[in-house]
Amino acid sequence: MKKQFFMALIAGLLFCGSEAMAQKRATYQKEAIECLGVEGDGSQTVRVTGTGKNRRDAIEQAKKDAVAAVIFDGIRGGLQGCDTRPLIYEMNARRKYEDYFNVFFQDKGEYRNYVNTDDRRWGSTTGKRNKVIKNKRVTVTVLRPQLKQKLIADGIIKQQQ
Repeated sequence: MKKQFFMALIAGLLFCGSEAMAQKRATYQKEAIECLGVEGDGSQTVRVTGTGKNRRDAIEQAKKDAVAAVIFDGIRGGLQGCDTRPLIYEMNARRKYEDYFNVFFQDKGEYRNYVNTDDRRWGSTTGKRNKVIKNKRVTVTVLRPQLKQKLIADGIIKQQQ
């Protein structure tokens, strides 16, 4: 009888421990990209969360996510007046132009020419970490007009009349 009680107690503790781990993991889910404003030249300042094994990787992933959101999804969250339209309207464009975007978004790829993290105000970068991953919430500026011209020049999107 005691053996069954202790087995049930151990099983209960293991179950509670796994629930606590799942809740801890849930706190590291990506937050939505939000627009903070549009500059006079058309570039968008956004807050985005990147995930990586260290601070540098997390910031680079945040830059990639910001550029990808402007190209494929548009920025819907944040302030009014931001350009919410994606640069590419074509369905399955990410898959259709997969070879192009794999090269474009590779580590130290060309995407870096269209995004910067020059916002150095206090609080513009925040982070969370656990034993395995590090999340960084970063303020970045995506150079939307230049990015659009690049995609037009490379034949990914068509010039609008």
